[in-house]
Amino acid sequence: MSVKKRLGKIKIVKKRTSITKRIYLIFAVIVVLFSIIVLRLAQMQILNKSFYDTKLNSSTTYKVTSSSPRGQIFDAAGNLLVSNNVKQIVAFTRSNTITAEEMKKLAKTLSTLVDFTETNVTTRQKKDYYLADSDTYAKVVKSLPDKEKYDNYGNNLTESKVYANAVKAVTDDEINYSEDELKLVYIFSQMNAASTFSTVNLTTGDLTDEQIAYITANRSKLSGISIATDWDRQTSESSLSSVIGTVSSKQSGLPAEEAEDYLAKGYSMNDRVGTSYLEKAYEDELQGTHTVRKITTDKTGSVVSDDVTSGGKAGKNLKLTVNSEFQSGVENILNQYYSAEIAAGYATYSEGAYAVALNPQTGAILAMAGLSHETGEATTTLDALGAINDIFVPGSVVKAATISSGWENNAISGNQVIADQSINLAGSPAIKSWFTGSGATNITAVQALEYSSNTYMVQVALKMMGQEYYSGMALSTDGMKDAMEELRATYAEYGLGTSTGIDLPETTTGYLEDDYSAGNVLTEAFGQYDSYTPMQLAQYAATVANGGKRVAPHLVDSVYDNDGTTGLGTLSKTIETNVLNKVNISNSEMALLQQGFYQVVNSTSGYATGTHMRGNVTIAGKTGTAETYAVDNGNVITTVNLSVLAYDYSRSDDSKIAVAVIIPHLTSDENHPNQLIARDIINLYMSTYANQ
Repeated sequence: MSVKKRLGKIKIVKKRTSITKRIYLIFAVIVVLFSIIVLRLAQMQILNKSFYDTKLNSSTTYKVTSSSPRGQIFDAAGNLLVSNNVKQIVAFTRSNTITAEEMKKLAKTLSTLVDFTETNVTTRQKKDYYLADSDTYAKVVKSLPDKEKYDNYGNNLTESKVYANAVKAVTDDEINYSEDELKLVYIFSQMNAASTFSTVNLTTGDLTDEQIAYITANRSKLSGISIATDWDRQTSESSLSSVIGTVSSKQSGLPAEEAEDYLAKGYSMNDRVGTSYLEKAYEDELQGTHTVRKITTDKTGSVVSDDVTSGGKAGKNLKLTVNSEFQSGVENILNQYYSAEIAAGYATYSEGAYAVALNPQTGAILAMAGLSHETGEATTTLDALGAINDIFVPGSVVKAATISSGWENNAISGNQVIADQSINLAGSPAIKSWFTGSGATNITAVQALEYSSNTYMVQVALKMMGQEYYSGMALSTDGMKDAMEELRATYAEYGLGTSTGIDLPETTTGYLEDDYSAGNVLTEAFGQYDSYTPMQLAQYAATVANGGKRVAPHLVDSVYDNDGTTGLGTLSKTIETNVLNKVNISNSEMALLQQGFYQVVNSTSGYATGTHMRGNVTIAGKTGTAETYAVDNGNVITTVNLSVLAYDYSRSDDSKIAVAVIIPHLTSDENHPNQLIARDIINLYMSTYANQ
């Protein structure tokens, strides 16, 4: 044999040996893997037998929540304003085994026992009711084209897709139900919308004692049906009803735009929540806590446990700052004087009259009252919400804030003397105060308030613009923007043109025009440009009364834990005074403003503008008259907005009541109704309620 042949045989043997080793290696790996599997099976069946037995007999746990009654609302005297009218109703608890067909039959049975009332259902709800019958559903599915039952490979589509296609296939003729049938559809839809083990209150007619007794006695025959208690929000008829606000119905549940936030807090979709004003602002307190049940079922669906993991509590009660009796008294005062204006023909174009009373020290709202008036009508309607929603040009009441801005921006100092004189600007009508004569009268800042000098304020504004007045001067736009921003910034320190911080949703913070002229800066200085709400004016009055602290108004005085009775319950917390800011002037400067307010009412000068507020209580204040216009059949009618700020006067800044009144678009100011209303409100409060 040649050497070449021998070498070839050696190579073949080596190759075969290599393949054999690989086979052994693979076999070894298989043995190892198989051993691991055997060991794992042994571990599962022997060591962890109990764990997997539990898995085999796996259970399903459901978390079910139900709401509790909402908290009540009382006035400052403890009178009940808002309560819950509790009544007995039919409830349905959905089990984990009940079918749509069974619910349909249950609804028909229930219809023979109680009255169904509601027929407002959607087309989809009608179709769901139609398909709840198993034979009908099978018939509709059978008629569907193959592509709506099977995919491209001939596999069945999911049940949800087939059902959706069946819904589309139902015609309008097939769901053309009668009124009585629609009532059944509605009840079925309520049942069908319930999640597993949750309970829904069914909408039926009021139940009789006989119906309640029968359903209670026959619960075993009525799967999931029971008698439960429900509540409707009941608000006493008063002018505060609109301020208290509304609560969603059990049908509407959570507002769609806020549902996500509420669900994150643990609410359920059908929970009733506050949708406006006080009910919404204090939702967290008024909404009771949920009862939470943990229901466990075994693999067959049988309930093995039903435990209450968290007991629900009724919502907390609110006590308001408003005494209903005083509120009514304020409304009567408003009506007395405003009716006289209507009778005299002065209120033809007026939208109404508004008054707000605050405690200057705490911000507690003592009254917020309004009368709404339609042009030309002889009657009015109560409009408390107008106090925070409606805006008006206020007139001269802003002048204390204007002087403050002059001080803050170094345009004037202290009780500076400036000449009240006719302001004659090139190309513009003369600006005068109501008392301006042919010459000039030197007056102080205090007297500028006492006499209500327009021209003093105009000259302060000019100084803030960096312009010194002289007769015939051309008004420049230099400094215009800075001066307007400075004025508005100071006004905001008093609450004008900014959020008051009230514990109600504010729909407006006034109207501040962005497009203005240099002339508008001058009229702004004496209250003839921007517009504010009555509540803002009241906060301004309170800020002067308490010595310069802007305090947030609040309608709620305190919160009480609900003890299940008709009373307030146990005090949980008191609403604290919220000081938003302090006016950026010195104590001596604030004292000058307060002295000016005192002189407005109590001065012996014939120029004092607020003497009609003199009465049993010493009052300080500031009057305002804004020139406005109304249009009647194309004719422009000159009108006035009458306003006033007032408070019971005390040199120690411990006034108990501050009031703002505004009556827009009167055709005469000769009766001074703004002053008389403020006077009577303060007299009434101080004589009857101040020490309660």
